[in-house]
Amino acid sequence: MPGDELNVCFKKLMVCGGGSRVITDWKDIPMELLMRIVCLLDDRTVIVASGVCSGWRDAIGHGLTNLSLSWCTNNMNNLVLSLAPKFTKLRVINLRQKEKPLLDDNAVETIANNCHDLEDLDLSKSFKLSDRSLRALAWGCPNLSKLNISGCSAFTDDALEFLSSYCRNFKVLNLCGCVKAATDKALKAIGYNCRQLESINLGWCEGVGDVGVMSLAYGCPNLHAIDLCGCVFITDESVIALANNCLHLRSLGLYYCQNITDRAMYALAHSRVNNKHEVLWESVKTRYEEEGLMNLNISQCTALTPPAVQALCDSFPALHTCPGRHSLIISGCLNLTSVRCACAFQSHRALTQV
Repeated sequence: MPGDELNVCFKKLMVCGGGSRVITDWKDIPMELLMRIVCLLDDRTVIVASGVCSGWRDAIGHGLTNLSLSWCTNNMNNLVLSLAPKFTKLRVINLRQKEKPLLDDNAVETIANNCHDLEDLDLSKSFKLSDRSLRALAWGCPNLSKLNISGCSAFTDDALEFLSSYCRNFKVLNLCGCVKAATDKALKAIGYNCRQLESINLGWCEGVGDVGVMSLAYGCPNLHAIDLCGCVFITDESVIALANNCLHLRSLGLYYCQNITDRAMYALAHSRVNNKHEVLWESVKTRYEEEGLMNLNISQCTALTPPAVQALCDSFPALHTCPGRHSLIISGCLNLTSVRCACAFQSHRALTQV
């Protein structure tokens, strides 16, 4: 139990104050030492510690910046309502739900009304939340830079558009499965407002099309990772826009995007050639290999041919098809089994030399 853990921690402490006064009770511990102890405890024990006395509650409330309630399976909503007004300096909150939806809009509104320094929030699988929650976050948490609302199927694109107009510092967005929120309309707003965006997951958002992806490509040049798995309406135009504008792109998911053809692959390969001048000034070989795509999922993209995908592999040494290093995923594309990564050619060269 958390309370038992707290008592064990205290019994292990051998602390003297001023050389003569021995600390015999929790309330006698100096606040500086208290915060060092709190850093060693798990979140459940921290919650118990905040109830020891008003001094502890105030100290922990002002010092605690990270909180995870993902372990809570029954009373998460009530816990949030109770804790958010106390822990006002939180920067990271994890409310990921595992089995059944527990959070209501009033819990998120309480967070937004009290935790104005919040930067990172995980609300994944919160099926009961509505647009009220996103609007509350827009008003109360302008410093949000990382948001996970994957599986929150009730949110709409109006609310997501509104959120992006207030929270312009987003770097990471997980919108996987947000079928009503992640539309071209919302992505146009994100591309216009959130120019620092580095990673976005749009997996299985069937409302996403070329207009939305191209808006991200033009508006978010620092994009490192984008997952478009299951976005069945996107075409080569989306990938070409990403290739030409997002020169730092490292990870691209195109699983089941069956409108993607060789044009997209050649555009990605060609972007490597265009960007190579930035790398030629670097003398370290590993830096060259780290530039460009490092992960690509083209499973079930059945229109692709071996020459185009091989050209891509030749351009990006970090893409691997060899066992144990799969960073180029081509499952379901039986016609691409002949594609080989740089490792295969290096092995062949070594055997030839022997």
